[in-house]
Amino acid sequence: MAQLHSKIIGQGTPLLILHGFLGMGDNWKTLGAQYAENEFQVHLIDQRNHGKSFHSDVFDYDILAEDIKTYIKEKELQSAMILGHSMGGKTAMQFACSHPNLTQKLIVADIAPKYYPPHHQDIINGLQQLNFDQIASRTEADKILGGYISDFGTRQFLLKNLHWVSKDKLGFRFNLEVLADKMEEIGENIEAVDIYNGPTLFLRGSKSEYVMENDLPEIKRHFPQARLETIQNAGHWLHAENPKQFFEKSVQFLKS
Repeated sequence: MAQLHSKIIGQGTPLLILHGFLGMGDNWKTLGAQYAENEFQVHLIDQRNHGKSFHSDVFDYDILAEDIKTYIKEKELQSAMILGHSMGGKTAMQFACSHPNLTQKLIVADIAPKYYPPHHQDIINGLQQLNFDQIASRTEADKILGGYISDFGTRQFLLKNLHWVSKDKLGFRFNLEVLADKMEEIGENIEAVDIYNGPTLFLRGSKSEYVMENDLPEIKRHFPQARLETIQNAGHWLHAENPKQFFEKSVQFLKS
């Protein structure tokens, strides 16, 4: 069984951080360093088909949660605190429900336990237009992506995944073919009967529409101890848009 790639920083209580769709653990290195300064052993994990982790045709939240269980076992951790954003938040929820004995605390960033219709099609279409037989630089890739994705920040986030596959050929770290094929899975909900009774914090961006007030009953049904807090002046990328408030609220919860 292939092992998930991770970067581990700091000493103390294990804190596993799970990135969102088309992201990687490295997206969290700045916040990760701050948690590490606060007595956490931070694991910045690349989920399967992302970052430097292995590629696989199998991709759903049960499998992603099992990957985390395997990772915890391989690292010989008794249990861990889990923080997940967006797709990583779904993995984190599924993991906590399936393995409550391995989960000390749970933080879910800007995602709810509900089904989301596929909504990344523009991004996937743009990425599929990049022909690396013809593209030799990030600048060229950005120019083509710009025709599909107007937001500069989103393009920069995606282009972080570019790397030199060989001396003269660029490619993506993520497994675009499988992720494009599994769009339906990304929006899937956790199982209807799943419950995690441990301490849980849901954080949402004030400008995001991913988690609404009327999601609270469903959140409480799966996570009876959950509380929901809002990060001001932030959209779906709340940890990047207001890192100060995100860090304050999350670290306070982790240490309480």
